[in-house]
Amino acid sequence: MQQRAFMQVDVFTAQPYLGNPLAVVLDGTGLTTAQMQAFTDWTNLSEATFVLPPSHPQADYDVRIFCPGRELPFAGHPTLGTCHAWLQAGGVPKGEDVVQSCGVGLVKIRRAGNRLAFAAPALRRSGPLSEEDVLLIARGLGVARSDILQHAWCDNGPGWRSVMLGSAAQVLALTPDAQVLQGLDIGVVGPRGKVGVVAAHEDGDAQFEVRAFFPTQNGLSEDPVTGSLNAALGQWLIGAGLAPEQYVASQGTALGRAGRVHVARDAHGHVWVGGDTVTCISGQVRL
Repeated sequence: MQQRAFMQVDVFTAQPYLGNPLAVVLDGTGLTTAQMQAFTDWTNLSEATFVLPPSHPQADYDVRIFCPGRELPFAGHPTLGTCHAWLQAGGVPKGEDVVQSCGVGLVKIRRAGNRLAFAAPALRRSGPLSEEDVLLIARGLGVARSDILQHAWCDNGPGWRSVMLGSAAQVLALTPDAQVLQGLDIGVVGPRGKVGVVAAHEDGDAQFEVRAFFPTQNGLSEDPVTGSLNAALGQWLIGAGLAPEQYVASQGTALGRAGRVHVARDAHGHVWVGGDTVTCISGQVRL
């Protein structure tokens, strides 16, 4: 074991302890997969990341992303949180953007003041869910089939199956059944206005409420604020005309958090997902 630089970062918030926390080990060199997984499970956080030297000539660093019980090829809040920690620790990107290498390949991260934004990776699977899946999700969420107005695969590493309800209030009222939804990554979104007529955001107010449910060793958990899901939702909702080219989503409300995710599609059709990041803990960890 050795002492390694460590940060705990809160993502998608400018105020500590109101976003989604992430454990970042800034030097994962020499650690085995089992050691990384064991440390992640010990933190009791939704994810932990381990920074490694770049293996691709265009990358500034490699990162391995873990959640309790498994490794992930990509996740959004760990991408922004790791980039924040790497920059805070003195990392200098090769170009204007930071380039991260992870399981899904190279991911660009832009800097705008304290806010970071990543380019949403291409979806591995898109299109509507099967009716069988929709019926199962409706039963697991405790809503009628008719309450699910839209649905789609939002698979960008994590295999999100996403549904849209009629309102943010419906999303916040959900009490999912862990047994019915066992093994599924479920994203739920609801607008703060009528579906299809969501106005462009003003003064940072959120137009959508998002919740994310995912399997863990203990059953079903809810993620406070989820970058990967919001990235895929942005590609789906904007592409389908269900959201404007730029909007803000709130997430974590049901858990006492106040996450804000800024989603925008640029002139080239690329969707960017951004948020504020803040360091909560800085020091060393023995690994």
